Amino acid sequence: MKTSLDHLPHAKQRELAHVVETVRAGFARATAQRTQPRYRNGKLLKIILFGSYARGDWVEDPVGRYFSDYDLLIIVNHDDLTDIAEFWEKTEAQFLADLSAGTVLRTPVSLIYHSLDDVNDKLRLGRYFFMDILRDGISLFEEPGYPFVEPQPLSPEQALQETQDYYDEWFESAEGFLDTALYAVRQGRPKEAAFQFHQATERFFHCLFLVRTLYSPKSHNPNRLRDLAEELEPSLKAVWPRDSRFEKRCYSLLRDAYIKARYSRAYRITAEELDWIAQRVALLQSLVREACELRIETLAKAA
Repeated sequence: MKTSLDHLPHAKQRELAHVVETVRAGFARATAQRTQPRYRNGKLLKIILFGSYARGDWVEDPVGRYFSDYDLLIIVNHDDLTDIAEFWEKTEAQFLADLSAGTVLRTPVSLIYHSLDDVNDKLRLGRYFFMDILRDGISLFEEPGYPFVEPQPLSPEQALQETQDYYDEWFESAEGFLDTALYAVRQGRPKEAAFQFHQATERFFHCLFLVRTLYSPKSHNPNRLRDLAEELEPSLKAVWPRDSRFEKRCYSLLRDAYIKARYSRAYRITAEELDWIAQRVALLQSLVREACELRIETLAKAA
């Protein structure tokens, strides 16, 4: 795996050095007082930069208000150590604070967490997402003595079958939640509609990930899913415009609906806001269908 960041400006290299230091320090604090053996002996094994900053095609567009994230794969030695709330929440909060301050960090940071055993299992299963990281990723930190296994690529027939199965399952599921959301709108149940729109959005994202990479991140966070999806399929940037206060407010209402629309009496959403969300989710549905069908068509030709 590559280790050089020479293709990045010096300011980006300094930021990434700060990111690595923050991840390592945060993990050390999160595990310092643990008594269970699997926690007490917890190890941070690898920090790998992947995505646009690893490939060299990152975007910084102040006019369009789009900025690529630093995408990092964090690898630990036990599955339990990937629990975000338990071990990583404070680290992620620190990155948000650093980004807001704008002194040591001016680039958003997006983290995904896996154990080494999990990653190696996925490499044995030919998961494109992790195979691409091995090919294009850049190692920022590595504990010696914990190698990756040799990837086992799928046959064209296997790839087509798995991809088709994922598409059939997840696209249908997403459309079901979208239908339920629209029904809730017609019935005058706005909070229920908002939650169902959130679930439809999440499932359309997961459908895209699974069809394109045979992998989907374990997240209910629309921001994280949106950023990963837009990097994977740039056409999706058109789905969530960020220009006006109204657009930003509507997206925030969708983002918060997973918890607040179900449990907060203070959550309020208007018919106009729901209509905007419905239009955006319908566009997401159309673009995901197009991207997935193109991927399946390409795999079918190879098989």
